[in-house]
Amino acid sequence: SSEVLRLVARSASLRDITGGSSGLTGFSQGFYSLNPLGPGQYGIGPISYNENRAWLLLVGWTLVILGSILVYLLMRSPWGRVLKAIREDEDAVRSLGKNVVGYKMQSLILGGLFGTLGGFMFALANSSVQPDNYSTLLTFFAFTAMILGGAGRVLGPVIGAIIFSSFFTFLENVLFQAVANDVIPTSLMNSNQVGIVRFILVGVLLMALMIFRPQGIFGDKKELALDAR
Repeated sequence: SSEVLRLVARSASLRDITGGSSGLTGFSQGFYSLNPLGPGQYGIGPISYNENRAWLLLVGWTLVILGSILVYLLMRSPWGRVLKAIREDEDAVRSLGKNVVGYKMQSLILGGLFGTLGGFMFALANSSVQPDNYSTLLTFFAFTAMILGGAGRVLGPVIGAIIFSSFFTFLENVLFQAVANDVIPTSLMNSNQVGIVRFILVGVLLMALMIFRPQGIFGDKKELALDAR
């Protein structure tokens, strides 16, 4: 369904609303006009950013922290305990008079809210947004980050996203340097094939993770026992 929405959004008939295949630009000025940071470089040690990028990171990480606190509190509330019970045995929860469909919809809406905030920050970071930015590749990245960190932990997806994005960039740089310095002969791989090889290696590592540690780095294996009856 998401792929259908992407194709509809890039259609010429919706160009006045979505910008068509070219997308939308020029909407980030209002956000950066709220920046309280003065002109200059901000950072720690060798890592620094200009005032706009620092403001973007500040807002982004504030949303991550607030979202993590909200999820932590919700999952320890009566509402969260009902969701856990639904995961274990929704028939038993339904027999207790709980509206299982209602709880599932509430959870779906909450997840959609976090996805909207993520898309909001993603668009601001690029100062533009095109329908093709939200392809199946982005979905793969999100699921990989969740699986890597551990789906049963509040901070699992957050830490998983940090590890995955850092490793993805690091692997690309290593492969490019290896090809440029003839560590990897061009008969095996050239610079145009680095992107493909990177995805292959990430896929192999992800399969190994699912085999040897399916709960993720910080997950609990007990969380995978969804039906232990």
